[in-house]
Amino acid sequence: MLKAVQHNTAILIFAHSAAQEFEQKPFAKNTVLFEALNKETLTKVKKTGLPYFHFTEKEQFGDTFGERFVNAIQEVYEKGYKNVITIGNDSPQLKTSHLLEANKQLELGKTVLGPTFDGGFYLMGLQKSTFDASLFERLPWQRFGLFNRISQLFENSNSNLFRLPVFEDIDTERDVAIILNFTKTLSSFILLLLNKISSYLDTIFPKQENISHTNFSLSFYNKGSPLL
Repeated sequence: MLKAVQHNTAILIFAHSAAQEFEQKPFAKNTVLFEALNKETLTKVKKTGLPYFHFTEKEQFGDTFGERFVNAIQEVYEKGYKNVITIGNDSPQLKTSHLLEANKQLELGKTVLGPTFDGGFYLMGLQKSTFDASLFERLPWQRFGLFNRISQLFENSNSNLFRLPVFEDIDTERDVAIILNFTKTLSSFILLLLNKISSYLDTIFPKQENISHTNFSLSFYNKGSPLL
């Protein structure tokens, strides 16, 4: 017998395993940071009391990022939920309070986006009634301007959009340097790991060099971050 759904909203953690994350983001030197990010993300999600589903690379299917992401969202809806809050694991500034606020706004009939500084998003909360798989697949995933395009999509569908604070996510070595400007928003352990990575990167790329010239190969990210 299927268990009855007791909540309108479920959280979708669309995030790779630590090993896969390190393969895509080798600047971290090892998997420790990604293991910590995954653990902290799960802890924050569990504190909401909402049901959640973690789709790693093993659960995802589809030929493109858009297909994989849309398929995961659709699977959660098919479990009987009316709302889905999607997040990754690379936004350590995200708090349980932001997830609860997203749920509150969804219950009020709004669509929720948490923008990132690179033009993507770290959180999206949407209702089943506003989810169109074909339109979502055609969005410019992993490209600059994604946040503006998806905002326009919601506005065109007459959705009332609620925006969370803008955060930094960790996709490149430059992001490590940037997010260290927001130390008060990070846990002590993540801050320690990021400082170690920053020190390691400084030994490879001296401060007088322009870090934007570094060239790590990134094939895709967890969610809305643009490819660089």
